[in-house]
Amino acid sequence: MRASRPVTITALGIAQILGWGTSFYFPAVLAGPIVADTGWSLFWVVSGTSIGLLVAGLISPRVGAFIDRRGGRPVLLLASLLYAAGLTVIGLAPNLPVYLTGWVLMGGGMGTGLYDAVFAALGKLYGEEARAPITNLTLFGGFSSTICWPLSALLAESFGWRGACLIYAALHIVIALPLQMAVMPPFKDTRPGAVAVGVAQREAVSLTARERQLFLFLALILAISSAIGSSVIVHFMILLQARGADLALAVALGTLFGPAQVGARVVERLFGSHYHPIWTMIASCALMLAGLLMLLMGFPILALTILLYGGGYGIMWIARGTLPLALFGAERYATLIGRLAFPALITQALAPSAVALLIEGQGAGMTMAVLTASAALNVVLIGVLWLAYRRV
Repeated sequence: MRASRPVTITALGIAQILGWGTSFYFPAVLAGPIVADTGWSLFWVVSGTSIGLLVAGLISPRVGAFIDRRGGRPVLLLASLLYAAGLTVIGLAPNLPVYLTGWVLMGGGMGTGLYDAVFAALGKLYGEEARAPITNLTLFGGFSSTICWPLSALLAESFGWRGACLIYAALHIVIALPLQMAVMPPFKDTRPGAVAVGVAQREAVSLTARERQLFLFLALILAISSAIGSSVIVHFMILLQARGADLALAVALGTLFGPAQVGARVVERLFGSHYHPIWTMIASCALMLAGLLMLLMGFPILALTILLYGGGYGIMWIARGTLPLALFGAERYATLIGRLAFPALITQALAPSAVALLIEGQGAGMTMAVLTASAALNVVLIGVLWLAYRRV
């Protein structure tokens, strides 16, 4: 018997909290203890996340295609195993090369277990009705840092950073894995004469000339949003301090970022069924631009700046899952979202390092100008996408 939607989303949501908290949000708390204990360079310790995102981006097209053929159950099983293996290698790493090897395994877990893969699995499971489940799932993910940052600090203080990694590895096996397997049913392809691979599969994901145009615009928009998003998260405190906030105030303001994301997602959940997902993406681009522009211009109420930007960034992830479903349909959704994730994850991995170089070379002011200009470009691009979509 298939689990109900609330049970399914709750189980997958708990796994998302653990997945994001032990990968993307990993360095925020544990990088300091790792550097202090090992003497490894902070750059390389933090670069583990970038390596993981690069691996996730490289495998995402194949993950999406696999989910289209076999459903999400095998992929989510593999994700839990890769997370556990990667965290175990990191926790036991005797030197930096082994530590970075652990992040290669973690990248496999990120590519098979974070939003893009689970969105694809939900699209395969629920078809055209997947919009609400995708939105609900992101509500859980929004609490990852809220839950895992203090938990990581507690575990590191009690058991050391290595112990924290090993405990997280165990949690992936004893919590995330059974929860996901309990609610994700085996895939049954009921299409007449369906085949797993070959010509029929390739034809199923082919795009018309108009669809290819929409796909390219959407891929570029998501890549730019992801680059801006990861850069701001990594350099958040530096940018706030450049606008006059001392460290204590910057940290306090930073606590608004998570609630801003979740709040915007709640609004989307309540009203999203009344409009096309392209408006979610338009709102995301506009809010991110508004927040960055206010930061660049020195708007005095920094809290409002963060709420606007954080809200836009929060619903970007919803649009990343729901807009491809609306534009291209459920039949090709898993494969296409895997392809869309490729450039987004690559830019998400590389942008923070590029922005760090920009801050060092040109200062925080110029960096904010570049980020704001990129956000403005995205507003133009989403406008072009909207016009192209309307031109049926």
